Amino acid sequence: MHLLYPSDPFDPKRPDEHYLDEYEAVLAAGLNASLFSFEDFESGRFKASPAVPDDEPVLYRGWMLTPEGYGALLEHLHAKDAKEFTSLAHYRHCHHLPAWYPLLARYTSETRVLAPDTDFIQALADLNWPGYFIKDYVKSLNTGSGSLVDSPADIAPLVERMRQYRGQIEGGICVRRREDYLKDSERRYFVLNGKAHAAQGEVPALVNECAALIDSRFFSVDVVLRADGVLRLVELGDGQVSDRKEWSAQRFTAMLGAAD
Repeated sequence: MHLLYPSDPFDPKRPDEHYLDEYEAVLAAGLNASLFSFEDFESGRFKASPAVPDDEPVLYRGWMLTPEGYGALLEHLHAKDAKEFTSLAHYRHCHHLPAWYPLLARYTSETRVLAPDTDFIQALADLNWPGYFIKDYVKSLNTGSGSLVDSPADIAPLVERMRQYRGQIEGGICVRRREDYLKDSERRYFVLNGKAHAAQGEVPALVNECAALIDSRFFSVDVVLRADGVLRLVELGDGQVSDRKEWSAQRFTAMLGAAD
């Protein structure tokens, strides 16, 4: 595979600082990578340096994109006769919670998917959950009072804060039942070409089960221990736009280099 990273906004010859250690590890391991200006891409222009190849799939490692934005990136790659590692359908499948939730519902918190302008009090009147975790199709609100509320009456004001802080609501609103998790127990795993990988140690059975159910070449799986000791799925994400979290750049690169 060939890696594609965003460049530093002020120096197109350097990767963005956020990806610098990973980019250097990739090159040190003998893998190939290109840089592109994310700012130019947002303006409709795309130029990679060195040029992306036409004989190996390109794996994007960069900022989160909407499916429409990712589709635009693929159009630029196709215009240069390059092919992508992850299709648009697979990107959306892992990036948007309503796409993967039906397959993995038994492993994760119960969820209702609603429009942003829903009357949440009426729509959720049949529930009596101990709390409600609110996010759009992709992200929750990590500022202010956070994304956990006590009642449906609190959801609409939180959605409005999400709009203010983030500028948009992607897709719709996912209302998730609160579960009590053990502090500092969350871990991230990556699944590459059907095989699950850990930053260290063994891969839990739950992650392997997720790997078998999700049809995508590269995605992340976040799991956490519930207060009763049961391992639970927190989130699924497209691997291209997932942070490494506890993964070292070297361990992540070794996984990429060993890909079939």
